[in-house]
Parts: sequence; C-alpha cells; structure tokens
Amino acid sequence: MADKTPTRKSDTTPASENTRSAEIADFVAKVGAMAATREAGASGERGRLLFALDATMSRQPTWDLACQLQAEMFETVARTGGLDVQLIYFRGFGECRASRWVSDARALAQLMTGIDCRGGHTQISKVFSHARAEHNKTRINAVVYVGDAMEEDVDKLAQKAGELGLLGCPIFLFQEGHDGATQTAFKEFARLSKGAYARFDAGAAAELAALLRAVAAYASGGRAALKLQGSGTARLLLEQLS
Repeated sequence: MADKTPTRKSDTTPASENTRSAEIADFVAKVGAMAATREAGASGERGRLLFALDATMSRQPTWDLACQLQAEMFETVARTGGLDVQLIYFRGFGECRASRWVSDARALAQLMTGIDCRGGHTQISKVFSHARAEHNKTRINAVVYVGDAMEEDVDKLAQKAGELGLLGCPIFLFQEGHDGATQTAFKEFARLSKGAYARFDAGAAAELAALLRAVAAYASGGRAALKLQGSGTARLLLEQLS
C-alpha cells in the first residue's frame, strides 16, 4: 500500500481538477456498463442497495454535507421506485448498526440526520461481511460506501471485496479527502468487486450527488431509470449504454 502523504497545495490546482474529472468520467463509464448488463438480465425484481457510512469522528466536519447528498440520492430512489435500501454505519468502540430494508428511502434520510459521529477505528470488514450475509439471503444489486480512512488489514478486506465481486455484488466506494493509502485500498476494493471508485470532497459535492443518483438508478432499473433523472451525468451514462 502507498505511504500516507499530506495534502499539498497542488491538490487543488487545475491539474488535480482534471484528474478528478477523469476519475468521475471513468466511474460513470463503469456504472453505465453495469447498468446495461443489469437491464439485459433483469426479471422485474426490485433492486436492493446497501448504503454504508463511516461515522467516526474524522467525518464530522463534512457530515452535514454527506447527509444532504445522501438525501438527494434517496429522493431519486423515491422518484424512480423499484428499490429497497438499507443503511449500515459504524462509529465509536466496535459499534456497527444496520437498519431494516425499506422501500420508503426518505425514512433512511431521516434516520441519518439522527446519527452523530464518534471517535473510533474503521470497521469496513464488518460492512463487507454484512453485505455478503445479506446478499446470500436476497441479491444486493449495489453497495455504496462513503469514508475517509482505512485502518484495517488491506489484504483481508481485499479478499472480502473479491468474494462480493464473484457473487455479482459491486461496491461503489467514495473517498472523502486525499489520503493516499486509503485511495489505493478503495480502488483495489472497487476493482476486485467489479465496482467503481470516486473521490469525495466539498469541491465535488454536486458531482458526487449526481454519481450517487446514478448508482441508485443503476440498482433500481438500469437504463430506463437513468432516463428519468435528466441530469448531465444520466445523459453521459445513456451515451455509454448506446
């Protein structure tokens, strides 16, 4: 894994912005390809999306922004329909909680507003294990994970991510911040699970919101659901499907 490096001023230069745009374009292309595959094999079943959050103390500064973005994604879910969502989050000393599966995604948006961040280490392993257990009960079409750190054994997590990929359960990982080690790990988890990776920071809030809506549309209905969004990201996805 790459060494952790501090954020430099050059991280906010035009070159860095171009890199982020390239990452987002790559993310959109991957989601578009998976949406096409899902549509080809769809049999009318409801989609299921597991939304996982790191709620440790380091996320507190941007937690309100994350709540807003997640709420926007769930609004899209409510409009497109056909999607059940479960929220799982970890924080504090070994605390990891999952909600029930709900079809009214607005209820989860309200639930998240009641969560406060608490100090503790990451528990991504529990998230991946939970995803596999739930997938074995009833297929999960996508896992979304939002976090800023990775403090666990990367090889063990990579193994679990690969197992989810073999089961057809892609992980969409959104990284907040610029930690190099976390980026390396998240990209590897995305690759192994046949998912995708994108960076998340305050400067890319609108882009992240669009990407979250795209993932929700992918999980709920593929191309037909993407058409209902009408956003630039959705149009780009549709171009990838043509």
